Amino acid sequence: MDFTTSSLINWSDFFNLLIRFSFNLLVTVILVRVLYYQTARRKDYLFTFLLIGTIVFLLCFLLESVKLQLGFALGLFAIFGIIRYRTTQIPIKEMTYLFLTIGIAVINALSSDNVSYIELGFTNLAILGITYGLERVWLLKHESSKLIVYEKIELIKAGKRKELIEDLRERTDLPIHRIDIGKINFLRDTAQIIVYYYTDDVSNVNVSEMDDDDD
Repeated sequence: MDFTTSSLINWSDFFNLLIRFSFNLLVTVILVRVLYYQTARRKDYLFTFLLIGTIVFLLCFLLESVKLQLGFALGLFAIFGIIRYRTTQIPIKEMTYLFLTIGIAVINALSSDNVSYIELGFTNLAILGITYGLERVWLLKHESSKLIVYEKIELIKAGKRKELIEDLRERTDLPIHRIDIGKINFLRDTAQIIVYYYTDDVSNVNVSEMDDDDD
């Protein structure tokens, strides 16, 4: 590749990338942070959706002129299928970092001569900046959840929510800040309750996160 001025800096293409990237990021943040997160309150998926949306946009934008062989493309995404169906699955956050690592490698290796170095540099810095912002600024506390089968059915009533949370805190020794009441079995006087707590506030407590497949 010849190191010409156009290969180092192409302001027209760079501003096009910047405008499209900003628009895509804005829409993704509204969709994931405002609409999804207000209901689900799952920070691990918030982290995943934002970063995957970013890397997929950059892959499509920078590699639109690159013709990948079918075998290479299938092999790239088959990695996730293999890992997904392992006996011990990799957590969603680690899967996201894996996807980011592969995506950055593909972008840096296969970007064509039409992609200037300022666009490539912006792409790498944007990925690192968004990841750092989510990890260290926006997601200061990671919220985890745990499914509990609870037998004090009398505390399930709406007017006793505070007493219910206090009882769950005392029993589990977890800094629970909110709960969701699921299935209620009046024959056995039990209820399924999902408790939410910040793992950063947990000390010397051995807990495991609820599986994603749990309802």
